[in-house]
Amino acid sequence: MSDDTAPNSVELATELTIAWLGNQNNRVAADEVPAFLRTMHATITELSSGTASGPEAEETSSAEFTPAVSVRKSLASKDHIISMIDGKPYRTLRRHLSTHGLTPEEYRARYNLKPDYPMVAETYSAQRREMAKKIGLGSKGRGAKKRAPKSA
Repeated sequence: MSDDTAPNSVELATELTIAWLGNQNNRVAADEVPAFLRTMHATITELSSGTASGPEAEETSSAEFTPAVSVRKSLASKDHIISMIDGKPYRTLRRHLSTHGLTPEEYRARYNLKPDYPMVAETYSAQRREMAKKIGLGSKGRGAKKRAPKSA
C-alpha cells in the first residue's frame, strides 16, 4: 500500500474531532479543542502502529473510576442503595449495573467493595421475602419431606 492511499493520521484525527465537536451533546470550551485533537492524533497513531496493548489499558482504566459517593453513604439508608456510578438511589442495583455493562462482581471489583456488598436494599428484600412466604414459595419441598416419613 502506498503512502498516497494510506489515510493521514492528522487528517483522520481532524475529521474525528470535527465530528465530535459537531455533536450537540458535547459542550466543549475552545481551549480544550487542541488538547482533544492531540489526544485523538496520538490514539490514531498508536492504533495504526499496533503498539497499543490490551491488558495494560485495562489496568489503567480500572484505576480511573472514582465513586460518586462513599461506601458508607451508599448504604446509609435501608430503603435504597446509592449507586457509586452516578450517585442515584436504587432499590436494586442489578438492572442499573446491566445498563452500564457490569455484573455485580465487576462492580464490586471496580470500587474495591467487599464480596458481601448488597445489591438489593434491605427493606425491599424484606418485602420480597414476605411476599414469597405469603404465596407459599419454597414450602412445597418442606411439606413433601414431612409427609414422606408418615406414608413409609
